[in-house]
Amino acid sequence: MNHIKTLKDHSNQIDMLHGPLLGKILLFALPLAASSILQQLFNSADVAVAGRFAGYQAQAAVGVNSPVINLLINLFVGLSVGGNVVIANFIGQRKDHEIRDAVHTVITLALISGAFLLCLGQVAARPILTLMGTPDDVLDLAVTYLRIYFLGMPFIMLYNFGSAILRSVGDTRRPLLCLTLAGIVNVCLNLLFVIVFHRSADGVAIATVISNGVSSSLVIFFLMREKDSIRLELKKLRINKNILGRVIRIGVPAGIQGMVFSLSNVCIQSAVNSFGSDAMAGSAAAQNFESFTFFITNSFNQATVTFVSQNYGAHQFDRCKRVLFLSLAAGFLCSGAMCAMFVLGRNLFIRIFTVEPAVMDYALIRVTHIETFSWLAVSYEVTGAALRGVGYSLTPAIITVFGSCILRLIWVFLLFPNTDNFASLMNVYPISWAITGLMMFTVYFILRKKVYHKDALSR
Repeated sequence: MNHIKTLKDHSNQIDMLHGPLLGKILLFALPLAASSILQQLFNSADVAVAGRFAGYQAQAAVGVNSPVINLLINLFVGLSVGGNVVIANFIGQRKDHEIRDAVHTVITLALISGAFLLCLGQVAARPILTLMGTPDDVLDLAVTYLRIYFLGMPFIMLYNFGSAILRSVGDTRRPLLCLTLAGIVNVCLNLLFVIVFHRSADGVAIATVISNGVSSSLVIFFLMREKDSIRLELKKLRINKNILGRVIRIGVPAGIQGMVFSLSNVCIQSAVNSFGSDAMAGSAAAQNFESFTFFITNSFNQATVTFVSQNYGAHQFDRCKRVLFLSLAAGFLCSGAMCAMFVLGRNLFIRIFTVEPAVMDYALIRVTHIETFSWLAVSYEVTGAALRGVGYSLTPAIITVFGSCILRLIWVFLLFPNTDNFASLMNVYPISWAITGLMMFTVYFILRKKVYHKDALSR
């Protein structure tokens, strides 16, 4: 039985190499979006429970940590993207032995990454939060939350790397199941620790660690029960140097892009902190809606990189081009619909997180100025994913670093001090999205003809 037939025989997997694309892209992307939104709900539940039952200071302590957490883990999550691309490419080439080696290399890398981040979080928590100018009335709570959160880093890495393996064969439904169960656990434990046991930020952090443990355990369970080449066998965990090199070559630029992107958000968060605890809490509440919208965008990013990787490995270049077009169209439509829902219902949605008038004022400003334009991020995320799928990982990383980091830092340090206005600080996001998208489109169309023409000649 050949490898393509094997993929067709698994109901959780998608044949990306044959047949119509749009339905399969949606079948891949929408469960992934739901999974990511559920993962964000871990943090959203922390923010909401802390704000409604433990006070705005606990809410601010949880919210201030979001950009810090993203900064420290994005490099390694980028490596999981590299694993996805490498495995998907091997699938397109029907190289079962290499797929098995890649699966075990990726999971071993996840364990090493998680252990490293666990240790780093304990040491770096207070210095980073102090450097960000976190107010004294929030600092101790924020440090406690961050240190407990990072105890669960091995779980987070195992889930992300394990899900990347499942995504490489088109399986986004079982990661959704894992996060659904873990999300229920998280919300129940949040309410138990904060309302019943009267804990503060530490209680919601403990709940998040436990729920991350549930999601990662389920993903590993599914991988160990696979019957084809992506099956995980613990006794075979080891690093294949050649495959690790390929994963690093693709994943590190993606991870650095995410890290630098998060660094700019840390700088913006520092500017938010200058407005005090009310602004921090309001910003934390509004960021949840931006995260939900971004996960819609990111799901089409992941669909694009996986579909393009498989079809590029099979030398089906016309399908690669159609994948990008369809993913852009669907991404703009779905992301725009979510943006419209949050902007039109902003008063109702913000009340889920806070009823403090001053906090709500800041949250409303952030939603209005950012969420109205969040759909613009599709332009560079999905187009950059198409480049990454054919092996160009550094190029989209450089473009995104310039457009979504350097421009934002210029805004924060040179333009914002002249206004010292919260709304003007928020305007940096849509401006940077529009510029980055224009740059990415331009570079893609320059490189596309070169890449596909060269590989067509080499066949």
